[in-house]
Amino acid sequence: MLGCDSSTADDLTQETFLRVLRQGNFTQHNDAATAGYLRRTAYNLLVSRHRKHGRVQTVAEPAVLDEIWNRWAGKDLTGDIAIDALRNCMELLTDRAQSALQMRFRDDISRVEIGAALGISDHGARNLMQRAKQQLRDCVEEKLHAKNR
Repeated sequence: MLGCDSSTADDLTQETFLRVLRQGNFTQHNDAATAGYLRRTAYNLLVSRHRKHGRVQTVAEPAVLDEIWNRWAGKDLTGDIAIDALRNCMELLTDRAQSALQMRFRDDISRVEIGAALGISDHGARNLMQRAKQQLRDCVEEKLHAKNR
C-alpha cells in the first residue's frame, strides 16, 4: 500500500514491530489507534529508507492511507472481508482479464509483454486491465456495501 516491493514491505513490517517491542512503554488504547500507529511507523521507516538510499517516491500521506484502509477494511482490521470480496470478484472476470491482471500485479510483467502474450497491442492490454480493475472496484464496493446493510 505504501508503494514498495514485498520484501521491503516484510522488512518494514518487522522493523515496525521491533520498534514497538523496543519501546517498552507502548500502550494499546484500541485496535484503530494501534493500527494507525503501526501504519504511520511503517510509513516513516519507508521515508527514512528512501532518504538513505537517495530514492524519491511519491506515496500518499498517512491520513490518506488511513482513509483508504478504513474504506476497504472498515472495522475488520485484517482486511479479510475486502480480500474475500476481491477474490470472489476476481473469479467473475473473464479468463483473459484475470490473466492480464495476474501477469501485471503478481508477475510484474510489462504492458507490452502482456499484450504480446494475449495477442493484443499494449494499448489493448491497458484498456483490458483498466476495464477489469473498474469491474473489480465496482464488484468489491457492491459486496462490501451489501455486508454493511
